[in-house]
Amino acid sequence: MAAYLIRRFLLMLLTLFGISIVIFALLRIVPGNIADILFSSAGMINPADKAQIEKDLGLDQPIVVQYAQWIGGLVRGDLGYSYISEKPTLDEIAPRLPISAKLAGMALAFAVLFGIPLGVISAVRQNTPLDYVLRVVSLSGLSLPSFWLGLLILMVCVRYFGWIPIYTEPPKTWWNELLLFAIPAAAVGFRSSALMMRLTRSSMLEVLRQDYIRTARAKGASYAKVNFVHALRNAVLPIVTIVGIEAAFLVGGLIVTETVFNIPGVARFLVEAIRSRDYPIVQNLVMFIAVCVVSINFLIDMAYLALDPRIAYEK
Repeated sequence: MAAYLIRRFLLMLLTLFGISIVIFALLRIVPGNIADILFSSAGMINPADKAQIEKDLGLDQPIVVQYAQWIGGLVRGDLGYSYISEKPTLDEIAPRLPISAKLAGMALAFAVLFGIPLGVISAVRQNTPLDYVLRVVSLSGLSLPSFWLGLLILMVCVRYFGWIPIYTEPPKTWWNELLLFAIPAAAVGFRSSALMMRLTRSSMLEVLRQDYIRTARAKGASYAKVNFVHALRNAVLPIVTIVGIEAAFLVGGLIVTETVFNIPGVARFLVEAIRSRDYPIVQNLVMFIAVCVVSINFLIDMAYLALDPRIAYEK
């Protein structure tokens, strides 16, 4: 077990190292940099002034040196300064992290609370009218883009309530915050809940055909115990996987939703930074998302061991 954890941790570090190289290289491959954008917007054409800006920003140094300085800053906790606002990168990112985290957390909670129970019900009631309705709902959730659903929700709110659920100022109470994030969280979580419903149904149908389920029913076990204890417990591994994948997706997949609902989160901020070639912001935000995704995958592997003792890792 200890050897597996060590190997898994080292693999995480190697993966993050490779991702950091890809992030850094891709940003430099894209034509143009912040100096080009500043000069284009200001109408300046003096090459000497442009070269001075690149020198001040460290863009005239070799790529290897720039990469080493970035990684060294990450290790020390120094994320550099934003090229646009000239503020510390951490000061720009930190206020936006809780906003995106709350939205992603509510979306994931919506998906789990609706997707898994409805998937179990759909499997237990296989080929009944209720099962058909739930299957149509799940297919609709997988087919509808979240941004289109968000725009549709906005139009409905304007048409029937005269109110738009968009972020205009920080909520003053937790209740106002809950109401503000509930609609965009449901819009983006609808797809995730549909995916979890489909996977839960498939996994449950496979388990419900096993001999030990028939034995439990023959012994007089209650309906709830058979379905939600015996069956669901043994069907949970694929569900845990998809929950982790969706959690990783929500970390950086809220770009369109935050834009539609005017939410000042990190995903929307990342798009703005990419447009302006604000390297410190883009590099650190994408690296943060990569760390979250890799960490979630590590937690999924650990959850496997806790949920299913039949899984044996190499010693």
